[in-house]
Amino acid sequence: MRLENLLIIFLRTILIYFIILVIFRLMGKREIGELNVLDLVVFIMIGEMAVVAIEDHHEPIINTVLPMAVLLGIQIMLALISLRSSRVRHLIDGSPSIIINKGKIDEKEMRKQRYNFDDLLMQLRSKDIDNIADVEYAILETSGQLSVVQKANKKNKTANYTEPLIVDGKIQTANLKKCNKTEEWLRRELTRRGYHNLDVISFCSFQDGQFFIDLKD
Repeated sequence: MRLENLLIIFLRTILIYFIILVIFRLMGKREIGELNVLDLVVFIMIGEMAVVAIEDHHEPIINTVLPMAVLLGIQIMLALISLRSSRVRHLIDGSPSIIINKGKIDEKEMRKQRYNFDDLLMQLRSKDIDNIADVEYAILETSGQLSVVQKANKKNKTANYTEPLIVDGKIQTANLKKCNKTEEWLRRELTRRGYHNLDVISFCSFQDGQFFIDLKD
């Protein structure tokens, strides 16, 4: 590759960098976890355009800058409209989803959001919630973050974390071993509590001497 071409690529890269920097600043401050679908689409498209502009240095740079400006205009316009219209805002951002409602897990909503129990437990641990039985409400926000309201009498406890013993009707043998329990013990304890068929249990854990059992919807 000739020195002239290398210089052109170098200068275009710098220019595109500053153009993207200005565009993102004009789009407003957002944390990565707070990006909505529109933001992600714009970011991906601008990134792809930037790569094409750098690689295909024979094309006039205006062919890349103009579509970027159009995307910026669309994003700002929809952002302004969404500030004034809750219908547009819900269309773009979606609505929060209640994953745990009054201590009851909503498996139907979890399936709808393609959100599994591993996701739930991970995000609860990130909130310093060590026992799923302590949760009154858990709301999956439009940003993907989980907001949690604990039960009033469960605010202060010793550190521990939930290990599921049953997920979707299936016994988690590895977790039973961690608790030094057996499958026979689990079945016996569940039978004592009136649960004779494991297939109806969506989620079951045993922690701090107490069972948390959630039936399938």
